[in-house]
Amino acid sequence: MSDIDPVPADVKFGHDGLLPAIIQDDVSGDVLMLAWMDHEALRRTLTTGRVTFWSRSRGEYWRKGDTSGHRQYVRSVALDCDGDTVLVRVEQIGAACHTGTRTCFSGREVPALVGDPDASDTPSAIHTPDATQS
Repeated sequence: MSDIDPVPADVKFGHDGLLPAIIQDDVSGDVLMLAWMDHEALRRTLTTGRVTFWSRSRGEYWRKGDTSGHRQYVRSVALDCDGDTVLVRVEQIGAACHTGTRTCFSGREVPALVGDPDASDTPSAIHTPDATQS
């Protein structure tokens, strides 16, 4: 194993030493989940081809699929513009969510105001999806 650290020097881990990791399906582009990585989890992700996370609740490293068989294989890793979030594109085998769904964002829509990109940012230009239907 190389002594060279594969983790870029400009990664900005939070005060708790963690970095949010957005996991995205490489083929569909769907966001599958969000989890946390520390320096070691990111290093393992960059060097093993499998995504490794840090469990805040259990205080240990974990890899998706080690118990369920629903694995994530790394296809690419990118830092955001601030260097404080990582996007990991994966080949997802099986469900990404511990509940057994394909993504952790299934069926939990939160009502939100929807803006009209062609209108000014005035209150009258902002509407809810239901308010636009007659």
